[in-house]
Amino acid sequence: MNDHVVIVGAGPGGLMLACELALAGVRTTVLDRRTGRSHESGGALLHARCVETLRQRGIAERFGDAATPRWNRTHFGLLYIEFDDELGETEYDWLIPQVRTEELLEERALELGVEVLHGQEVTGVAQDVDGVTVTAVSAEGERTVRGAFLVGADGVHSTVARLCGFSYEDFAPAYYGVTADVGDFAGNRDQFVNGLYPGGQLGILPLQPGRIRIMTVEWEGRAVPADVPVTREEVLDSVRRLVGHAPDIAEPTWMERNGHPTRLARAYRDGRVLLVGDAAHSHPPSSGNGMVTTVHDAVNLGWKLAAEVQGRAPKGLLDSYHAERHPVGRRACVRAAAQIAIQHPLERLGPLREVLAGLVEMREVQRYLVQYVTEVSYVFDYPDVPGERHELIGTRFPEVPVTRPDGASLTTYEPLAGGRGLLLDLTGKPGALPDLPAGVADLVEVVTVEPVAALDARAVLVRPDGFVAWADRGPDGDAGLLHALREWFG
Repeated sequence: MNDHVVIVGAGPGGLMLACELALAGVRTTVLDRRTGRSHESGGALLHARCVETLRQRGIAERFGDAATPRWNRTHFGLLYIEFDDELGETEYDWLIPQVRTEELLEERALELGVEVLHGQEVTGVAQDVDGVTVTAVSAEGERTVRGAFLVGADGVHSTVARLCGFSYEDFAPAYYGVTADVGDFAGNRDQFVNGLYPGGQLGILPLQPGRIRIMTVEWEGRAVPADVPVTREEVLDSVRRLVGHAPDIAEPTWMERNGHPTRLARAYRDGRVLLVGDAAHSHPPSSGNGMVTTVHDAVNLGWKLAAEVQGRAPKGLLDSYHAERHPVGRRACVRAAAQIAIQHPLERLGPLREVLAGLVEMREVQRYLVQYVTEVSYVFDYPDVPGERHELIGTRFPEVPVTRPDGASLTTYEPLAGGRGLLLDLTGKPGALPDLPAGVADLVEVVTVEPVAALDARAVLVRPDGFVAWADRGPDGDAGLLHALREWFG
């Protein structure tokens, strides 16, 4: 049996997926067309939900050490909301260049034994009933790699999706713009205000002392191939079209194009080929959806694909990747399209935005929008299990301090670091819950702790991706617990 998975794309999605597969013991190869990593990147935000995922895997500190001060707000269509405890948001976004995020994830993947090959341009994909053969060309010549499955994590213009014939649904017109890093302005910095203009968006973000990022989005911008170099004059012209005058800047130290349509793959799986991240769904960076949706795709798919490759997956487990993540991708695209719809054309939408700005001052509206932008939950139906459904089922598992019967302290995230499932026994009495079914003991860690009011449960079953598969308050939940264990772990 072929137990090898091939991933195309060494961005956050591909590398996170590789780490998840490696934790489960699956041999993994990542092919990336880039010969090496740039020292610069357009992305600079690690979403709070991503931080939680990294914390569950025990590696968040690596990223925190590389991050600059936390970003304690979100927005909807550039209508801003400050995070606070009352809104139920205690984890903030982290400012960290995407290239650094990728470096840290690649370091982790290599530690786990993943093979990462750079400079590999994929030119062919052929799948059959037993696996997938990938052809790639590099400076050393042509190679073929055979795997049980292939995952396209190669971005908006996915080669894997194109070669395999995936189709997409468009949600909003494409946008175009440029990003440039400069040392500083030469005197007219106060003439440029971050925000929304009739022609698009302007963002000026101090990244670090002596380094400022200029970002533009133009709704009616002209499409230019991504591989055409950006010039200083092009940056000046883009800002001038938005605000009426150009910044007084020296030659930028780094420049990049940005812009693509908001679109969603109609299917995330075709036989032995799957898509994650921007290859499956793409939306403007300013919508706040990209990185978190990508990382959650990876952790949702990883344990399921590992189970399939290792021949232990319950029926339908791998198909649940599309069933769970496609609606999330669609919501991300709808959110992005909705945010564009209240920004352009500004001349007509100005009065509406004034009304919306007033609504956003209301706490209930803020709470709704924070949850709408940041929250993910799934619907887990157990029609054969009677009784009341616990409100934790299908939600993100919270990080809560707990205490073992022997007095040792830990958090509820610590047992998830190895990528296995977790059965949290909150009775404080080892052996109080039913024994795990045969074959499940190696896949789920049982941890007994004292009762915790914040969880209000006797037992909580957590999937490897950090979502609650089952929770109950008493022994009458035993049947449901065993049912959930069989459904998700076999």
